[in-house]
Amino acid sequence: MDRRQRKTREAIFQAFTELLGRQAYHQITVQQIIDAADIGRATFYAHFETKDYLLKALCEELFNHIIDTAMGHSQAHGHYTCGTPSDSVFLHLIQHLKENDRNILALLSSQNNEIFLQYFKTNLRKLIHTRFADQAACRHPDLPLDYLVNHISSSFVEAVSWWLRHGMRESPETLASYFEETMRTIL
Repeated sequence: MDRRQRKTREAIFQAFTELLGRQAYHQITVQQIIDAADIGRATFYAHFETKDYLLKALCEELFNHIIDTAMGHSQAHGHYTCGTPSDSVFLHLIQHLKENDRNILALLSSQNNEIFLQYFKTNLRKLIHTRFADQAACRHPDLPLDYLVNHISSSFVEAVSWWLRHGMRESPETLASYFEETMRTIL
């Protein structure tokens, strides 16, 4: 993608994000996105077939950015084994969320939050599987790995949701310690 295409795509994402902060996803029209981004209809459709494809692309960009950063964080600190974790990838994720890169907190706490939380959970599974699969399998060899990965990722998404609903009063370190304490029986 050349620089002009990236700028147009960013303008579309920005316009869409702002609209999502004000109204429900199903109420937003492609025309509203086009008007807010100040682009033509053909330009929009050159980038995205539909509003649903735009939503998917936005979520993939947002969550892949966060998850990829955490994956790099985990690789820099090594994988867990059947021993004790030495570093908290969960803390890293929460800190990244708190930085509110690309207005992700606004989306996660908007009236459209169920959509974004589901995408977050889906993307988080990749990280959980890569980072914790071996450890979970060591501790619970009789449980299906996909069940454990789903449980951990769902629990983390719910912890983040709880944190957002309570105004992020807890520091990232505190929330991570709460989550890790509840996960100790699994990990």
